[in-house]
Amino acid sequence: MDVIRLLDVRETPLSVDEVLAAVGDHAAGGTTLFVGTVRDHDHGRPVTLLSYSAHPSALDALRRVAEKVAADHRVTALAAVHRVGDLALGDIAVIVAVAAPHRGEAFEASRRLIDDLKAEVPIWKHQRFTDGSAEWVGACD
Repeated sequence: MDVIRLLDVRETPLSVDEVLAAVGDHAAGGTTLFVGTVRDHDHGRPVTLLSYSAHPSALDALRRVAEKVAADHRVTALAAVHRVGDLALGDIAVIVAVAAPHRGEAFEASRRLIDDLKAEVPIWKHQRFTDGSAEWVGACD
């Protein structure tokens, strides 16, 4: 069975339950779940709204990231989903989950998965601030 259980970039709200269920595995002794949400500030500036945009190749890039993580870490399952479109404060923007035989492996692989997703998957964030200004931030920094 493929350890990559769920990958997606979608406009609809994300579900922690869906992602957690996707990585359920009886061979796993540890499962990590990271949930990234829209916060009300960035670098000390109050944020009112975020909008994420993705390049058409984003899902392919996400698959490459997931394949590298699966190849480099002893995991039994992994999943990653990222939302695009307009998100309000508190909305879930990204979820990654990893199951592994031991908790240390799950933590390491999960950290790598979210870090590489942000560094390599072409998804951009447009932030709007309370003072009316806005800025683009590349998730691929």
